[in-house]
Amino acid sequence: MAREATTHTYDPAARALNEDWGTHYDGAQVRRWALKLGQKVVDEMAAEVVAYEKGRRPRGPAEKPKLLVIGLDGGRVQGREKDPVSGSRWREDKVLTITSYAPGDGKDRAPEALVTTCVATLGDSRAFGKLVRVEAERRGVREAPRVLNISDGAAWIDTQHQEHLGRHERIVDWYHAVEHLYDQAQALYPQQEALRKNLAQRLKTLLWRGQTPGIIKVLEAHARKLGPPQDSDPVGHPRRVAAQNVGYFRKHQEHMNYPAYRQRGWPIGSGTTESGVKQINKRVKGTEQFWDPQGVEPILALRALWLSQDQRWHHYWLWGRIISGAA
Repeated sequence: MAREATTHTYDPAARALNEDWGTHYDGAQVRRWALKLGQKVVDEMAAEVVAYEKGRRPRGPAEKPKLLVIGLDGGRVQGREKDPVSGSRWREDKVLTITSYAPGDGKDRAPEALVTTCVATLGDSRAFGKLVRVEAERRGVREAPRVLNISDGAAWIDTQHQEHLGRHERIVDWYHAVEHLYDQAQALYPQQEALRKNLAQRLKTLLWRGQTPGIIKVLEAHARKLGPPQDSDPVGHPRRVAAQNVGYFRKHQEHMNYPAYRQRGWPIGSGTTESGVKQINKRVKGTEQFWDPQGVEPILALRALWLSQDQRWHHYWLWGRIISGAA
């Protein structure tokens, strides 16, 4: 029942169960039962947070990971009711992935992702941060000789990093940083393809070489030439883009030392986190899916349990609690 509701919407899940079991369930019945099963997982996660705050940490992995990579990001869920401020139905679900890696050698052998686990919630960033810390403990954040947080440069991620992961390395995902550079080129030369490509490639090369101060110098020159943003400037206006990118690269330049990261055999991209968000969204995001918080939170918990690669789905149904598998 939980598996079908985790991998399909409710009506197809009911049809699959009826075919397997010779029953006559409908989607509404599957929904009720799935939410009860998922709520048990949500309650257990909440109990682990309470236990952690009282000094009782979850058991770490049997084998110490050599390199642990943490990634935080946000997905999209469509609510039943519109937000009174934004007027939008869309809300952000927050997704965590933690992946153990075999480090590369800085030359020919690339870092190899081993085991990824997931956590997802519709809760705010503060509640999410507590779940991040508990899952990090479970995956061996205290035992691993090196822990990296590879995520985009969102302010809420910076806040949670400082609160829960501050002693570990913060790396801005390479692809998000490159995207900012291409946005800059697009804003400056929307109709001039040759100039746009030339600028984007030049800035990308500086970034690859770790020459972030050079990028900031170029961006500052663009910002001075364009002038400060005006209140009337729409989103995507060159003045706004230039000013935002100056701030972005100034703030995160110490998290963009990509040559050093590559030399140490570390990954520089958050591909596993992006994939995790897409896999979570595959179940909860859709133009015909409308959720309330009480309905989506249990499914997010079940979906993350299902996607985790350490056999915790299997362990949970055996023992009725989340425990670590192989790390």
